[in-house]
Amino acid sequence: MTFTITVQPSGRAFQAQTTETLLAAGIRQGIGLPYGCKDGACGSCKCKLVSGSVSHGPHQAKALSEAEEAAGYVLTCCGTAHSDVVLESRQVTEAGAFPIKKMPVRVSGLERASHDVIVLRLQLPAADAFQYHAGQYVEFLLRDGDRRSYSMANAPHTQAAGPQMELHIRHMPGGKFTDQVFGTMKEKDILRIEGPYGSFYLREDSDKPIVLLASGTGFAPVKAILEHMAHTGNTRPVTLYWGGRRPADLYQAAWIEAQLGVMPLLRYVPVVSDALPEDGWTGRTGFVHSAVLQDIADLSGHEVYACGAPIVVESARREYLAAGLPEEAFFADSFTSAKDKL
Repeated sequence: MTFTITVQPSGRAFQAQTTETLLAAGIRQGIGLPYGCKDGACGSCKCKLVSGSVSHGPHQAKALSEAEEAAGYVLTCCGTAHSDVVLESRQVTEAGAFPIKKMPVRVSGLERASHDVIVLRLQLPAADAFQYHAGQYVEFLLRDGDRRSYSMANAPHTQAAGPQMELHIRHMPGGKFTDQVFGTMKEKDILRIEGPYGSFYLREDSDKPIVLLASGTGFAPVKAILEHMAHTGNTRPVTLYWGGRRPADLYQAAWIEAQLGVMPLLRYVPVVSDALPEDGWTGRTGFVHSAVLQDIADLSGHEVYACGAPIVVESARREYLAAGLPEEAFFADSFTSAKDKL
């Protein structure tokens, strides 16, 4: 059975079958619903159910609490329709969705960026152009059927110089994929990916100043967004807050310093939470999301793009909305690990 799903206030509509989630149906038909993990773990796809009947599959309470569900909120990534449905989501985009493709890729580089981060470079098929928005991610298709998601760290225009993809992989000891990257993976290995996925990308129909908030390898999609802004000549003021436990966790600080020279409206605020005396750190300390509010008490006139550890993204969302940021001006990609989805 098929039902009509209408998203307000955009008025965009699509068809959903009872055998698929609302999000899967939207992606299939090119509707730009907000989402992140697709597994009921991050809450990025949460929106208001205006009318209709939706039931949920398994999901994390932190993504949708019982109180939120009782108040009429749904997770489109694990919700299925049982009638025609009207949703409210102010982040539905008019941007055309790029086709989702499966393709083989070849490892072209493995560069150790820090003690626990490798910059993985992949060569894409030359005959099959891969299109995406800066900030989106791909999924690696593992042999046992599992998937692992990583954001592109290079902007789409860089494909013109050769079909390459840059990803930043943090080692999670015991992790099925990251143990392979840090252990047995070598140049010329063949992997399989699928994408692009995700709604974390720059909304270019606004002139509001931008706050980019990254923790750890959450810097990867932020780097792609900055590359895209520089390439397109975007003149919006942008402040990047990048947080790590130790200074070495800010593993591409030199790249940012170079970018400051070509983006006059870019400001960079590195924040370290657990510096040791031998680090010689003299910069900002504490939680990176808190540094934003120390500098900008009223966020009502800004857009925020937050990416990284779930605790950082969740804390930022809660505290920034309390500081006046409109809910529709907070865009996030929460880096949930396989353990987060258990």
